[in-house]
Amino acid sequence: MASSDLGSLLGGLLGGGGKGGSGGGGNILGSLLGALMGGSGSGSGGAAQPAAGSGGNPLGGLLDVLGKAGLADQAQSWVGTGENQPVTGEQSAGALPDETLRKVAEQAGVNPQKAAEEIAQQLPSAVDRLTPGGALPSGSLEDVIKQQRI
Repeated sequence: MASSDLGSLLGGLLGGGGKGGSGGGGNILGSLLGALMGGSGSGSGGAAQPAAGSGGNPLGGLLDVLGKAGLADQAQSWVGTGENQPVTGEQSAGALPDETLRKVAEQAGVNPQKAAEEIAQQLPSAVDRLTPGGALPSGSLEDVIKQQRI
């Protein structure tokens, strides 16, 4: 799936319509998840690849990346059914491979710092909405998003 399509789906899920520019949190997350699905595989980005057998769902890979960067408690709070713990733009920038963040920022038309801030702002809510039962969903991310838009 193209990251713009994923961005539109995520934007709808987040209630923002996935529009570009500074209000495009869905597009930034779509670009991020698209990069994690294989759009950025060089440098330190190898750890950001989706888990084997993920069925086109990079969410597990993203949570692994965050966990390895010391954000496991925050990421698990988003999946779980309790309150979502926040992360900062600095934390999200530190957790993501530099090349991935640069690619996401370029696709969103913002600088990497702004992309990291948008990711930090939107990711907890998006993961929470994508895991309503407190567990990672099976199936493709596209299918999971469409199911949540009922």
